[in-house]
Amino acid sequence: MGTRLHHKTALVTGATSNIGRAIAEAFAAEGAHVAVSGRNHERGQEVVDGIRAAGGRADFVAADLDGSAAASRALADEATRVLGGRVHILVNNAGIYPGSTTPDTDEKTFDQVYGVNVKAPFFLTAALAPAMAEAGGGAIVNLGSWIARLGIPVGALYSSSKGAVETLTRAWAAEFGPSGVRVNAISPGVVRTPTPDETEARPGDIMMKGTPAGGVGSPESIAQAAVYLAGDESAFVHGTVLDVDGGRVGVAVVAGV
Repeated sequence: MGTRLHHKTALVTGATSNIGRAIAEAFAAEGAHVAVSGRNHERGQEVVDGIRAAGGRADFVAADLDGSAAASRALADEATRVLGGRVHILVNNAGIYPGSTTPDTDEKTFDQVYGVNVKAPFFLTAALAPAMAEAGGGAIVNLGSWIARLGIPVGALYSSSKGAVETLTRAWAAEFGPSGVRVNAISPGVVRTPTPDETEARPGDIMMKGTPAGGVGSPESIAQAAVYLAGDESAFVHGTVLDVDGGRVGVAVVAGV
């Protein structure tokens, strides 16, 4: 067990799988008491059991973050209770990705994506950041996406929602930073855990061709970036979007050059 987040408490949304789960596990491994949040109780308890088996502290907090202010406030209240009265770290990770083109996106899907990806973290931050400031400080880590800044011909709705999250990151850093609450974001590239019997590339894998990394990243690579942004080592980091994307946005590798 590490100590980088010793005596800290953390709420991680969308923590029952993939990036969120890896962040919850990494935080717990560094000494944080983690509120694992998600819709599925069975998967959430599995994450909690794994953390506890490894010697960490975690509790599951069920939440369906549909974008309503009430749902976000309810999660903030319950997580604060479970974590002993204070949330030091908030990770706004929960999100949904419909890969449709613009003409194929209906109004219901539009509202759902913005509800989950933008409104939910907005009202969750509104519920928790003032309490963090009043208690002496805290850290908020948002999850953006590389396609918020590098356009591709599908997923315009999702990319625009993540662009909003990155803008909110900078605005919140200005709003809450002077009160001791640091707000930053991570912009992951294509991230997933390959299955042992996987023999063919998935559609998203091609997006990482031509990058220095040459392939997809792991959830654990994003989790380690989250540990850094949540901890005291990043005390001088405010309002930044940290690219953890294998070089997707900033670098092009051209064969033969």
